[in-house]
Amino acid sequence: MPAEQDPARDPATAAAAAEDVVVVEEDPSTGDLFADPEDYYPPTPPPKQESYTLRSGERVTLHLVGSSPLEAHHLWNGSRVLADYFEADPAGTVRGRTVLELGAGAGLPSLVAAVLGARKVVVTDFPDPELVATMWKNVDGVEDLVLAGQKQKQQQQQQQGTGGGDGDRRQTALVADGHVWGADPAPLLAHLDDDDDDGLSPAPLPVRKFDVLILADLLFRHSEHGNMLRSVRTTMRRRAESAAYVFFTSYRPWLREKDLRFFELAREQGFLVDQVLERRMDRPLFENDPGDEEVLKTVTGWRLRWPEGEWDES
Repeated sequence: MPAEQDPARDPATAAAAAEDVVVVEEDPSTGDLFADPEDYYPPTPPPKQESYTLRSGERVTLHLVGSSPLEAHHLWNGSRVLADYFEADPAGTVRGRTVLELGAGAGLPSLVAAVLGARKVVVTDFPDPELVATMWKNVDGVEDLVLAGQKQKQQQQQQQGTGGGDGDRRQTALVADGHVWGADPAPLLAHLDDDDDDGLSPAPLPVRKFDVLILADLLFRHSEHGNMLRSVRTTMRRRAESAAYVFFTSYRPWLREKDLRFFELAREQGFLVDQVLERRMDRPLFENDPGDEEVLKTVTGWRLRWPEGEWDES
């Protein structure tokens, strides 16, 4: 018996099937029936600006992306309050130190730290091209203020006979970069060169790290607490004076305990944790937000430090 012919391979069957095929020509007037109308999705909001006035009276203009799933399109209260905290005591917080900000958005505390005389400031956020470009725009915007501070410091050093005089060079103390929390810190640490040494430690150091870390209004990302702390551990210099400043508001008051879990986790990892500030703003950042209004208006500031057994003075 001959093998049964596959209908799909039978020439007669294929020819008959071809005759049954009806070709429908597309009517160009109807367009693509499955395409969304041009105005179906709302347009992406344009970039925007905020401002911050220094205690000196100088005004800092801050550029922000128009919209961001990372919430980088807001100037958060934690950033404003931390910037003012640095201004209240520059010598005790950032002046002469190396500074790294995580999840910076506009990077206000970093910009203020650089203006106040930080030796090196690296402002970071997720490596999205638009977000990093916006941070660089803010860096460029304060260049004259940073240079003015550097020049004043150099003039004071010259009067005291303790410094050089290259006040005419453009600033290199403040840079922007992309960083994912918990990722390899090597690209960030590479920004710290030999000029960042404060002269207190013998050279060469095996790995240079930052004296000050900034985490402003990041704790609402509960699933990322571990990665944030991993970045702190791998980038903060192990000295008694080193500190990570964590300022935040519980913008979802009913989840405040989850926000505070960050500090429990930090203690479990061996950090010393103390609260350094509590400030009530005039109003919540966002009108008509649900929850306790007093919590929504409150910014608390915390500091993470290394315990004595973790110090490495080399």
